[in-house]
Amino acid sequence: MSVAYDFEKAPPATSWKLLPRTVDGVKAKAEVRPAFVPDTYILIVSGKKPCLNMTVRLSPMTYIRQPEYWEIQVIGSVPGICLPAIGDYHETLPLDGIRGTKGIVVKWADSSEKFDI
Repeated sequence: MSVAYDFEKAPPATSWKLLPRTVDGVKAKAEVRPAFVPDTYILIVSGKKPCLNMTVRLSPMTYIRQPEYWEIQVIGSVPGICLPAIGDYHETLPLDGIRGTKGIVVKWADSSEKFDI
């Protein structure tokens, strides 16, 4: 006997949260660069994180159909208690299979930035 589970109706996780783009007066930077293989690209995001022990990830949204701009969220998680010291982060993400028909949009808690690809 199997139990049906509707993932779409599940409550959102609270261990990962959108990071603010500006931390300690420093605004995070995002850029898209060509990769080594033709027509492939890499997203590079660098900035400040509010907790020294925070793990930062670039998390692409899931879509049924390819959107115009594929949203990629800048999220962070802290294992336990936040060590309240500003740290740097530098994350990369290959954009193979996660590009919209026009490009991507990088989403922070307080802003977003579109890239046409």
